[in-house]
Amino acid sequence: MSEELGITVKKEENFSEWYTEVILKAELADYAPTKGCMIIKPFGYAIWEKIQEIFNKMIKDEVKNVYFPLLIPERILKKEAEHIRPTSETIMYEYFSKWIDSWRDLPLRINQWCNIVRWETKSTKLFLRTREFLWQEGHTAHSTKEEADKEVMKRLLQYKELIEKYLAIPVLIGKKSEGEKFAGALYTTTLEALMPDGRALQMGTSHNLGQNFAKVFDIQFWTKEHKREYVWQTSWGITTRLIGALVMVHGDDKGLVLPPKISPIQVVIIPIYYNENEKRKVLEKAKEIKEKLKEKFEVELDDRDQYTPGFKFNYWELKGIPLRIEIGPKDLKEKTLVLARRDTLEKIKIKENELIEKVKELLEDVQESLFKKAKKFLEERIFEVKDCEEFKKRIENREGFVKIEWCSSLECEEKIKEEIGATCRLISFDEKPKGKKCLVCGKEAKVVAYFAKAY
Repeated sequence: MSEELGITVKKEENFSEWYTEVILKAELADYAPTKGCMIIKPFGYAIWEKIQEIFNKMIKDEVKNVYFPLLIPERILKKEAEHIRPTSETIMYEYFSKWIDSWRDLPLRINQWCNIVRWETKSTKLFLRTREFLWQEGHTAHSTKEEADKEVMKRLLQYKELIEKYLAIPVLIGKKSEGEKFAGALYTTTLEALMPDGRALQMGTSHNLGQNFAKVFDIQFWTKEHKREYVWQTSWGITTRLIGALVMVHGDDKGLVLPPKISPIQVVIIPIYYNENEKRKVLEKAKEIKEKLKEKFEVELDDRDQYTPGFKFNYWELKGIPLRIEIGPKDLKEKTLVLARRDTLEKIKIKENELIEKVKELLEDVQESLFKKAKKFLEERIFEVKDCEEFKKRIENREGFVKIEWCSSLECEEKIKEEIGATCRLISFDEKPKGKKCLVCGKEAKVVAYFAKAY
């Protein structure tokens, strides 16, 4: 490992190259020998495990985890021939039709964490665009549309909590347009975040599948009234692109910046000494501090002898660890410690007996500060425009989201894609048109929609 550790590209100067360099140098992932695939390294996978742990706790009272095979027989795939990019629905729903017989078997809720393959032809972008990636996918079956509607919103709001409370990334939620919804769905709901380069990133989706798949796979049940009816289904998912969003939203010119609630290591302890006698005493105290902290926090003691304290500072800053504790001979004498925040790089000196309280306080403040900073950025990058010329200019400059009153027609949506170069990221749940005409075609505006360039 070289002493010249660090990011060589500035985030504001070459965002794409900066992003890739952070992922590689922070040891989150690497390119696989198989074209379009990636290797998720231990530190990157530890973040994914944190996401799994948090979301599993959110859903475990109702949803059971399962695993279905990746390989699907052709005869089952042919049943879903009219839908694009067939995934787990094809094999899962074959079995739903066997498992569900009456209203007593409903609702059925299952979830799996697995890998997925989609034959992307565009260039590989680690965590954002690869042929194989990891995801979570929930699938449910219900006796009524109303129950399915509630399920869709419940999972959407759980995703919002996961992304905002833990990843510290603010999102907009709403419905997808007809042109952007999941193929075969009645409707799709989405969570959209804004990246620092002005592009939108879809963070997760929750779909009401209606009875479309139930009819294809013959998933019927006996009602309480002894009638045979098709079930109403939902599906919902998030992927490892959440890790890519973490890098982009919070990272800086020194590397990653991880929110404490999602960081595999929250506190790293760096001992500082200059001779063997100091080494023994400092390491003894550093181990004592680790023992005090480990009951409440995820703690790492970096006692590697082959690297200097300066190297270690850079190494852990690059990996985005929220809080660093420095302890040297002077601190031993004064019974003090130095705490360094990763987000602001600010250092403070504390008394040793304040340790637990101060670490807790600082980690909470780092989490909150990262979210507030990202939320301010999002709010400042939502624009209402007066005409199509301004609409196009803001999209071309990748300034963020453009909010318009819109007719919601497919023809108008295609025109926006072709002439302005934006896609509809979401249709607002709550905002309603104020009597204006559609900004693009002049017809009656039916919805308030958010457009942007997207990943």
